[in-house]
Amino acid sequence: MTDPAKKPLARRIETRALLIWLGGAAAIWGFFNVASEVTEGDTAAMDQKLLLMLRRPGTLGDPIGPRWLEESMRDVTALGGFTFLTLATIVALLLFSFHGKRRQAWILAGAVLAAQVSSEVLKTFYDRPRPSLVPHGSYVYTQSFPSGHSTLSATVFLTLATLIASVEARASTKILIYVLAVLTTIAVGFSRVYLGVHWPSDVLAGWSLGATWAFGAWIVLEWMRRRDVSREGV
Repeated sequence: MTDPAKKPLARRIETRALLIWLGGAAAIWGFFNVASEVTEGDTAAMDQKLLLMLRRPGTLGDPIGPRWLEESMRDVTALGGFTFLTLATIVALLLFSFHGKRRQAWILAGAVLAAQVSSEVLKTFYDRPRPSLVPHGSYVYTQSFPSGHSTLSATVFLTLATLIASVEARASTKILIYVLAVLTTIAVGFSRVYLGVHWPSDVLAGWSLGATWAFGAWIVLEWMRRRDVSREGV
């Protein structure tokens, strides 16, 4: 027989799960909507305008702002790079495992792997060239759409925030974790446009794709929680 005291908890989980599903659906819609606009060429004018806004008039090789800002943007963009995110993921997996949070470890590993594979597949599928309007401020090796840095940073940081928040009791700490994850993700995406290696629409699509996998990880986590509540109520 179900404990009446557990019914409010179950209802909260159901409501939260619904909101997460809606968020995931919105992220998927956002990616394919941007992809459609890019394919049709509808983002070209805005992409060029936004990219040029970050360059000194008449000097396309010089981003706006002092030299230290450009160097800082290279540091920030490294936070979304393969090396840093791989190391961060490995450390997080080990910490979750050491603390007996194997569920969180598996969810993180699955989300990151899915994001990496989907990013590479979609880059090959859309085959969009990198911006040639301005000189690149960082080395690039792959196609432009979607931004891999934006995709992976959104996936890793947002998923990590969700998983850490799931084992953190204090609301203030949860809020801080989410704020840091969102701000870091935004900063990485902005740095890609600032350095001239991505169009803004590449970054927007990358954020949407990364958020999709982060929401997917959250859905799996909520499903497991709901399953646990159901088992306890039997």
